[in-house]
Amino acid sequence: MSRGFVREGDQEEAPFIPPRAPLPPGVPNHVTLRGLRLLQEERTALEADRSKPYESEEAKRRAWAEIDGRLELLNERLGSARVMETPVPAPDDVRFGASVTFKLLNGPQVGQERTFTIVGVDEASVKDGRIAFTAPVARALVGRRKGEEAEFPLGAGVQRLVVTAVAYA
Repeated sequence: MSRGFVREGDQEEAPFIPPRAPLPPGVPNHVTLRGLRLLQEERTALEADRSKPYESEEAKRRAWAEIDGRLELLNERLGSARVMETPVPAPDDVRFGASVTFKLLNGPQVGQERTFTIVGVDEASVKDGRIAFTAPVARALVGRRKGEEAEFPLGAGVQRLVVTAVAYA
């Protein structure tokens, strides 16, 4: 049927479903126990949103379309999640799940220290001190020990840093 015979109110736009944090092709979806719990809590919250009262059937249909889209992406991520537990005793080197403190050796912030915990892509939040294991700085730090230097490309240059502490929760 021609679009000319469809009422304007019937032309519903598909909801925008924001993509999840990207995982490079072929890279496993490593998560911490905390990260897995957060994904499960997100799914529970989305499923609970379905039982909310809606002002109309139209509003309900739009909300459910968005919820279904988000659940589909979330369930894919949960299905591929691989929990990475910290070995006991904790290693001396930087690995997934480590909280690592490092000092910047060059650039405009030379001498400043930063501490980040290396986590899965869905759990990452620079504001909260958590970086994805796929981030360039995390990849540069993995395998390093206290006192060792690392570097990674940053803009047109190279950022150098030295590990000052490694800890596991």
